[in-house]
Amino acid sequence: MTRAGEREVVKVEHVNGGAGFIMKEGLLNQEELGEHCKMFSKVTLPPNCELGHHEHHGETETYYILSGNGMYDDNGKALPAAAGDVFFCKDGDGHGIKNTGAEDLTFVALILKK
Repeated sequence: MTRAGEREVVKVEHVNGGAGFIMKEGLLNQEELGEHCKMFSKVTLPPNCELGHHEHHGETETYYILSGNGMYDDNGKALPAAAGDVFFCKDGDGHGIKNTGAEDLTFVALILKK
């Protein structure tokens, strides 16, 4: 178990060619992730920042939007993203997300390996 404020938060610039930066907070350590989970993190995108379009091969990724507003890129199709929305990127597909709002966009990202 970890508590808020105990986990490392890492700033990553221009993820997948996206504008600005993201703040990534790993919710589980490598041992806890196990063999089928590649990532389970809380991601924060400040206004006008984005996680650039990228593809997944041999894995899937799910975003669960916690707060804020933005646009989700689903294989080149732009979809509005808001708190409570869940987006799923299947194996072989591509996606990205941009904060288009005035407040931080936060979401949980889960990558599961095939």
